[in-house]
Amino acid sequence: MRTDQPLWETDQPLWDKILRAPSCHKSFRDFTPELERECLDHIIIFNESSLKRILKTYFEYYEHSRTHLSLEKDAPASRVVQHPALGRVIALPQVGGLHHRYERRAA
Repeated sequence: MRTDQPLWETDQPLWDKILRAPSCHKSFRDFTPELERECLDHIIIFNESSLKRILKTYFEYYEHSRTHLSLEKDAPASRVVQHPALGRVIALPQVGGLHHRYERRAA
């Protein structure tokens, strides 16, 4: 696979199955370049099981931690605003340390 070629244009069988399936929704096809840019361009994929593991952690991050402008900078699974009295802000690594979630924890 050439590294300068977008993932969905490769001959990789897994992506062919996913993107060409009749049940593959257009919004997923539109999401694929974003997934590639924010995650897959920065991680080495060794085999199908490592791809599945990385995708699972990225989708969890996307649903529970990543902010979305259309949701007024909230995640799809809404979070409670944490008061400064709860403690200092710490970084919780996600997607193998590629992204982080920030929360307040008592010292």
